[in-house]
Amino acid sequence: MVEIGGYPVLWHIMKHYSAYGFKEFVVALGYKGEMIKRYFVDYITLSGDLTVSLGHGHVKRHGSPQDEWTVQLIDTGKDTQTGGRIARLAPILGDEPFMLTYGDGVSNIDLNELLAFHQGHGKTATISAVRPPSRFGGLEFAPGGSVRFNEKPQMGEGWINGGFMVMEPRVLGLIDGDMTNFEADVLERLGLEGDLMGFPHTDFWQCMDTLRELRFLRALWDEGRAPWVTWQ
Repeated sequence: MVEIGGYPVLWHIMKHYSAYGFKEFVVALGYKGEMIKRYFVDYITLSGDLTVSLGHGHVKRHGSPQDEWTVQLIDTGKDTQTGGRIARLAPILGDEPFMLTYGDGVSNIDLNELLAFHQGHGKTATISAVRPPSRFGGLEFAPGGSVRFNEKPQMGEGWINGGFMVMEPRVLGLIDGDMTNFEADVLERLGLEGDLMGFPHTDFWQCMDTLRELRFLRALWDEGRAPWVTWQ
């Protein structure tokens, strides 16, 4: 719920999905989940123009948010691990493939290409593979040995899970209970069994784990240079 440009990062992620035509969301709630519930209740209640009849206590909305989303907010327990939270959503997810995303990072990843890649290989799970931005600035060498310091985040070495994933419903059967860690207990197992595929994304991706990263994302938004803004 940390804000960028006055909107929580969760909203930014959902706007990106919405830009690709995905309008139905299921949010697994845990610690302070009531804050997320309150946000969406207020979002629909306070958006647009209002006429308030003080004598009768009636409130009439004129217009509605442009986001035609269906958002299911499900309490999955304060201490439940990542795999357990997904398992608790099984009655809602049903027997269809679903997209799974963390709530702490933004990207301009092409979700249509990600989904098509997943549908083409037939494996249980697809994760987005990204190169993490470096924590440090870089030195650029010029002819003659002079250097220039570049404080902008550079792409680090190696690949990590970017958090934008596609899952077949059979993945739910690999989750043993609330204490199952989805990454360590499920994704690693799928990888060892050759049932996990990676979709490489080399364009913009940024997590928001530190104050420095938050300031970086806010600066991009304020300057009108936010690459993850794929919506109009």
